[in-house]
Amino acid sequence: KEAKYAGGVDVVTSSKENNYDHIPPVGNVDDSNAYLHITTNNTIFGTQYKQMPSSNVPLVADMSSDILSRTFNAEPFALIYGGVQKNMGPAGAVMYAVDTDQLGATGREIPSYLDLQVHIGKDSMFNTPSVFSVYTTMLTLRWLKARGGVPAIQRENEAKSALLYAEIDRNALFSGHARVDSRSHMNVTFRLNDNHHAESFDQLWNAANISGLKGHRSVGGYRASMYNALPLSSVQVLVDVMSEFERTHG
Repeated sequence: KEAKYAGGVDVVTSSKENNYDHIPPVGNVDDSNAYLHITTNNTIFGTQYKQMPSSNVPLVADMSSDILSRTFNAEPFALIYGGVQKNMGPAGAVMYAVDTDQLGATGREIPSYLDLQVHIGKDSMFNTPSVFSVYTTMLTLRWLKARGGVPAIQRENEAKSALLYAEIDRNALFSGHARVDSRSHMNVTFRLNDNHHAESFDQLWNAANISGLKGHRSVGGYRASMYNALPLSSVQVLVDVMSEFERTHG
């Protein structure tokens, strides 16, 4: 939708007809395409790539919402980028990991601020950076390293999502949105099977000091965002609320 303002766009696959409830296979991409772009985690619909796709053209990924949440092989990617505001720090900074051999490949003239070669040449100081965001990101990275790094936080994230998905699958009052093979570890989307219970459920989770649980307007229901900083104990609170709701309304 937005990329079309910068050039031609070829949508190679989509699960739009199913309200984006799964990650469809990519398949082969026409060699005439400059690159293949993916978003590894969909925060709105709660889907996530379990295996990164292989590509016959340069692979580019927006990893804003799941970077540093799990290990993966970065070798196939020409470019990885993302806002730091989910797992790395507060809003105001963007991270890039780029294969420098790919830079300048298009030969197009672009604004200096959008040219990664310019930023690399200036040691990421082309303009005055968002100092607070960068500094806090450094502190977060130190925190992550002290916890055992990405492999350790991945185990925590998998434990959190497994706990909540197990309750959704067990509890007859709720259903998940995303298909099992595409479920996100970062954003769990689910809904009540009977919306007549919504007001009562909303009162219960609000009383438990849970906030931000309402789903995006395009999918409805509920969305539990469980980024790196959220402890397992917080997920347990939500699971307990859902279990109690089943006891009183099931």
